[in-house]
Amino acid sequence: MHLLEADATELAARIHGRELEPLDVVDAAIAACERLNPTLNAVFSTRFERARDEAQTAGRSDGPLAGIPTLFKDLGTPEAGEPQYLGNRVLKALDARAAADCHVVRKLKDAGAVSVGRTTVPELASGNCPAACENEAFGDTRNPWNLAHTPMGSSGGSAAAVAAGIVPVAHGNDGGGSIRVPASANGVVGLKPSRGRISWGPILAESWAGLATQGMLTRTVRDSALTLDVLAGAIPGDPYGCRAPDRPFREELSADPGQLRIGLCDVNEAASLHPDCRDAVRAVGDVLADLGHRVEPAWPAPFFSERMVGLCMTIVSVGTAQTVGLLEASVGRSFGEGDLERGTWLEAERGRAVSGPGYLDAVTRLNRFVRETAAWWEGEDAFDLLLSPTMATPAPELGVLVRHPEDRVPLWRETFPYTLQFNVTGQPAISLPLGMSANGLPIGIQLAARYAEEATLIRVASQLEEVMPWGGRRPGVWVGDP
Repeated sequence: MHLLEADATELAARIHGRELEPLDVVDAAIAACERLNPTLNAVFSTRFERARDEAQTAGRSDGPLAGIPTLFKDLGTPEAGEPQYLGNRVLKALDARAAADCHVVRKLKDAGAVSVGRTTVPELASGNCPAACENEAFGDTRNPWNLAHTPMGSSGGSAAAVAAGIVPVAHGNDGGGSIRVPASANGVVGLKPSRGRISWGPILAESWAGLATQGMLTRTVRDSALTLDVLAGAIPGDPYGCRAPDRPFREELSADPGQLRIGLCDVNEAASLHPDCRDAVRAVGDVLADLGHRVEPAWPAPFFSERMVGLCMTIVSVGTAQTVGLLEASVGRSFGEGDLERGTWLEAERGRAVSGPGYLDAVTRLNRFVRETAAWWEGEDAFDLLLSPTMATPAPELGVLVRHPEDRVPLWRETFPYTLQFNVTGQPAISLPLGMSANGLPIGIQLAARYAEEATLIRVASQLEEVMPWGGRRPGVWVGDP
């Protein structure tokens, strides 16, 4: 068995028990990256020698992630001295570097994690498709289950690296599904925490008016709990608050969730639903019923609201325009169409056309959607969880998602109509690798809970991992293969 077939929880326990040296684990991740990344193109920048130096220090740490190699997504996570290209050709040519670690990077490193590099992204979380790691300046990232398919995005580089075993855990963030969607496509676990659960810190403060949150891609539920314990917590000045957990999330892994009322969404009211995804979510519903939960067809009335999508796109386009403006100020010149992918350029142009009142109107109207949706989880007829596919289809082939950069709404309808809702409401949601398509691609199943109830998600996810284990499934590109 290859060393990196173990998850972070096991590796950390062995390091703390002096069975393993952190340098050996980090060296294994470096070797895996050197061997597998040329095939996947999941990591665009490495810091191997610094990682080896830091592994020596990590060995003297009692942190929960002492000596665990990880990767950081190159969006929303400045890392001191490392590239900060955001998938953009101009920043790549200038070799833009971050001046300081952001809050999430510092939290993970303080816990003993060792950064070995940075992962690929769509340009500025937009590009010709924000949900695909297909980048004109950095090339296409490939899905380790089938190299002809996309790993999705925008955390697709991190998800592909975790799925292939290059590292046991990797950073991601999620503004519309960007942790959960690539988790589904790559057969890993992706937890989007509640809004305010993880601070963005003083450098970044917030992203997309609260739609986006930080998080991690993992291969096991216990690693999701472990890394959430590391990252969770507010700092003074945070724009959002989140009720503190009653106890560490790791203690929820073996906790009995009791009998829960679970709504099952096995349709796509916006477009079509691939039969393999429909069958997979129904199978999980049957298992949850066998576990004693009350499962019935139900979902919030506004769940598939196209109006909600349009309002979110207003916020995202303004955010893209703001980012382009900040980059222009940093490089000392305006960006033209040749400096950005077409999709990014069009997104920024749409954002520049939004007025101040128009932007605030979008925020206000989204709050109405939040209240209408959150009511489904409250009152006498409340549900505890919503069960749905994470995506409406297995991961498409490379090239499919980037064909129409001028219109993002069909992308939402046909590919991931189940995730953006919880960025709007701020509720926690998790994608679990519980299904497989007929042609051997992973199918993720999403569970969403009330605001601040990650504990419920972890309890039920742990139940499902025990009775529907996925640990024995391996992609075609895998660290354990010769």
